[in-house]
Amino acid sequence: MADSTWPGEHVIVGAQHGDLESITALVSGSHPNVRRFARSLCATPEDAEDAVQEALIILYRKIGMLRATGALASWMFRIVRNECLRRARKIRDSAPLPDAAVRSAEDEVIQRLEAGRVAAAIAELPDDQRRVLIMRDVQGYSGRMAADVLGITTAAMKSRLHRARATVQQALSSTPEVTLGGDDDRNGD
Repeated sequence: MADSTWPGEHVIVGAQHGDLESITALVSGSHPNVRRFARSLCATPEDAEDAVQEALIILYRKIGMLRATGALASWMFRIVRNECLRRARKIRDSAPLPDAAVRSAEDEVIQRLEAGRVAAAIAELPDDQRRVLIMRDVQGYSGRMAADVLGITTAAMKSRLHRARATVQQALSSTPEVTLGGDDDRNGD
């Protein structure tokens, strides 16, 4: 199995100060982790490789902008995720939609309202539950990685995630769903 550890703090600090050997060690040491993450996120192996290259170029160019050395993994994962999403949007936007896929304005409004309900339910969560839910369900972190980033055990992460999901589900089931016009005939016609 490939090494899942990230380069150490001394390598990151050296790279932030422009040390060429540290930059080289940082980029090569990050490559296996970035590649593994890209392969799990991107639609095709080619997109994954392109996302890896883009992420490592950004790492090389902007390592000085990294605020905390412990944030390297989440920073790199965010870059890869954004690149995979950008590539997926590019493919989606260039492909013609079949007639059945064209949605009405009403459908889009309902989807936005539903997304707003979900976002509001997540925003109401306690901070510790909200962070683990976002890391696992939105950002796609593995359970072990989320636990490591949060500095908790995997069991604690699973417990928080379970409580967060249950709370969001309960909030969504207790708030009324939004409907537009439709079957509600209030004018008596």
